[in-house]
Amino acid sequence: MHVLCHIDDIAEGCSREFQLGEHALFAVKKDAVVYVYKNHCPHLGTELNWQEDQFLDPDGALIQCSTHGALFLIEDGSCISGPCMGAQLTAITSRIDQNQVLIAMPTEQQSR
Repeated sequence: MHVLCHIDDIAEGCSREFQLGEHALFAVKKDAVVYVYKNHCPHLGTELNWQEDQFLDPDGALIQCSTHGALFLIEDGSCISGPCMGAQLTAITSRIDQNQVLIAMPTEQQSR
């Protein structure tokens, strides 16, 4: 597992992007839980954010793709609206340990 950030580096109800080597990731904190995904829309493969650290819809209730407006559930990355309906974001295994957000890098997840 690798340290992504300190838990307090992501404000409640907000998102933040990360670049770890060639891996573009983002995290969302909702109800004190941190969800981490690859920054990659399943529709066209574009990055999801429309500005730095901006991954959520105006209400902060869903992840929104800036390219085609697809909407994804924060909790599991399922697309509930848009051209990739039924697809999912690629979740990154994560956990909190001593206030650090730890992740399994995507290459480590594939080798399991």
